Amino acid sequence: MNSKKISPKKRLKEYLIITFAALIYGVGTSLLVDPNNLAPGGMTGLAIVLNRLVGIGTGMWFLILNIPILLIAIMKFGIRFTISTIYATTMISVFTDLCTKYFGQYIIHDMILAVTIGSAMTAVAIGLIFKCHATSGGTDVIIKLLRLRYPHIKTGILYIMTDMIVLVIAAIVFNDLAAAMYSFLSVLVVSAVVDFVLYGRDSAKLIYIISDRPDIITARLLDELDIGATHVFAQGAYSGEKKKVIMCAIKKRLSPLAEDIVREEDPNAFMIITSASEIFGEGYKSYFDERM
Repeated sequence: MNSKKISPKKRLKEYLIITFAALIYGVGTSLLVDPNNLAPGGMTGLAIVLNRLVGIGTGMWFLILNIPILLIAIMKFGIRFTISTIYATTMISVFTDLCTKYFGQYIIHDMILAVTIGSAMTAVAIGLIFKCHATSGGTDVIIKLLRLRYPHIKTGILYIMTDMIVLVIAAIVFNDLAAAMYSFLSVLVVSAVVDFVLYGRDSAKLIYIISDRPDIITARLLDELDIGATHVFAQGAYSGEKKKVIMCAIKKRLSPLAEDIVREEDPNAFMIITSASEIFGEGYKSYFDERM
């Protein structure tokens, strides 16, 4: 596959953004989320729980938990596609513990502010990291690996399952049902803000792809993103050449992944991406439920 090369200048800019995002993540986690016993799913939530059980900093636990996951990711996907995630994970760990150590006097013990502002800060950080073709490690890598092993299970279901497991563990360790419920609200805030940072307010995308490799692109869209696609047979007005046009409605969080697939398989493909405010049908809204 041909992947688009990123210039050194753009790569440097991405790493600066990742560093800034990691700082935001560290501040939000150490001064708001962690002190209020919030465990907002994923590796961050698990790191907070383990911090209470064993006296190691939350940031260090975050890194320790990610090490085996990142090693597996390197073996499965290669170092080239994991290096940015390794950097992001390391910086999040470092900034979280540094903020706890040097700015502990500014800790805010307010559950409402922790759920809203703290969760929003970590979500903005995650969104910025995603925009730089990296992830914050942990759950994102686990979900990708689980999808390879269990492709019939929806990605969204896997995210909910992993977050719920962490929330249940947190409720037991903290012996505080209210904190677990606030943590669930935190998960919802993070999800909503990440979506807004990455994709704006559009609810979905409608994509048309005209390529010389429609079958390969379609196969990857179906297999890797678990979405539906339709082939529309068209004819060029000038050349008279007949082609397959790939048409697919896609949830906005998956749109960048679809773009990457097209870019890798056919850098010269013609692609139209437009906003879809509402989509009815399997995997989206029920037409009848909306009218009830």
